[in-house]
Amino acid sequence: MDALPAFDLLRPTTLDEAIRIRVAHPGSMPLGGGTDLVVNIRRGIVAPAMLIDMNAVSELKTIRADARGLEIGASVKLAELAGHPDVVKHYPVVAQAAGFIAGPTHRNMGTVGGNLCLDTRCIYYNQSEWWRSANNHCLKTTGDICHVAPKSRGVCFATFSGDLAPALLTLGAEVDLVGPTGRRTLPLSKLYIGHARQGEPVTETRGDGKYFLSLRPGEFVGAVRAKNMPELRSAYDKIRIRRSIEYPVAGVAVALRREGNTLADLRVAFTGTNPRPVLLEGTAALCGGALDERVFKGLDDLVRDQIMAMKTTFTPGHYRRRVAGVLARRLVTRLFTD
Repeated sequence: MDALPAFDLLRPTTLDEAIRIRVAHPGSMPLGGGTDLVVNIRRGIVAPAMLIDMNAVSELKTIRADARGLEIGASVKLAELAGHPDVVKHYPVVAQAAGFIAGPTHRNMGTVGGNLCLDTRCIYYNQSEWWRSANNHCLKTTGDICHVAPKSRGVCFATFSGDLAPALLTLGAEVDLVGPTGRRTLPLSKLYIGHARQGEPVTETRGDGKYFLSLRPGEFVGAVRAKNMPELRSAYDKIRIRRSIEYPVAGVAVALRREGNTLADLRVAFTGTNPRPVLLEGTAALCGGALDERVFKGLDDLVRDQIMAMKTTFTPGHYRRRVAGVLARRLVTRLFTD
């Protein structure tokens, strides 16, 4: 990695001050723990003239978790979220996802907002400047072709790898966005627009690996919220090459509700596979009966249809999709039988 280029750093102490800075400096970028952003700056992937350190903004550091609901500020540290006793008790899938992120030092620095807005990645994008130059820049930087899918006609297939998003998607979470035009709340699923369909143009609501967030100019995440569903059992797991620090080859969050021997509700979400976290569509049709081979076959079919098989990591795409399906089966079985 190269030395960091010169940039200005401002440290607002209120949300209003942070918004004013964003308005005054349109090219600025918010900084949480910097565990991904600073690495990308060193690699020459991005070069913001100004960073806005959000860690002193008290409004963004709140955790509220009880039997009624969950609210997490964007500047909450991942380690704090993973170890929060009420999050562990009422929202285990969120605590587990936070605890699986990278290593202890990363979790002590990284923030919730940073993980929710984690930059998409692939083996051609996340390299040093000299490596990218030697192999021709990709569509996500300054090139005109996606090396993952060279025939994609301008569509980027870099994948989203944040761990918190799938966990929160299974809880039906909402996200609060803050920006120059005020504040707005939308379902967390609507924050991610990285559908990456070949032959489908990129729009404000359907993007790709390069345009994967629906944030408007100057907006940033303020908080994420979810309601508690006491009978919902939930958990998170992932496969990675190096368990201590690596991004997921595939990460899976599962939440289900059991009524006697009947599967009454099922939500399954993935990360590390597509340009967005994927909340599987069609799982409601698998409910209403016993947890049997019909459910597992149906789950495998949904994974095959909705999880991308592009090679964006050092493992083949078909392996990642297979791993995702196996992880989902294991978690569903464990949660149903526990």
